[in-house]
Amino acid sequence: MSSARFEAIVQQMCEALDLPDVQAVLSSRVLWVEGFEVYLHMPAAQTDDDAQQAPEEEALYLRISYGLAPAGRTLTVFRLLLEANLSVYAQDQAQLGLNDAGVIVLVVRVPLDDDVDGAWICDLLAHYAEHGRYWNNNIFIAHDEMFEGIATGNYLWLRA
Repeated sequence: MSSARFEAIVQQMCEALDLPDVQAVLSSRVLWVEGFEVYLHMPAAQTDDDAQQAPEEEALYLRISYGLAPAGRTLTVFRLLLEANLSVYAQDQAQLGLNDAGVIVLVVRVPLDDDVDGAWICDLLAHYAEHGRYWNNNIFIAHDEMFEGIATGNYLWLRA
């Protein structure tokens, strides 16, 4: 993706989110949407060696931090993350995983066709913020009885 396209998208996102300091977002590549930290990643341009292969479509990568798995539930939460990857996120070019600090993150690949702009990406982030709230409220901080109901393996907890 060209740097100019990335800058234009970030500026549009800042306008949609009423963030006044576009330069701060461009330099840190981090913003907050509905209480969730979002890291913006722009893949490096292809080198001459890579150019011989078929060109990849432009894409922006979003890494949304959902928080830490609660102590005592880690293994079950990790199983639920894997199930969600297979059942929910596989269709969205998104994957749940862990960063190097053990924080649960959702990585989303956004193909940048002509219809995608900053406002559209902000709507997408609001959608995934709702997913993050679901994970936090129903899996991370749920009381034990509710958590056990979700974690039984009957897949009723999955919502697209």
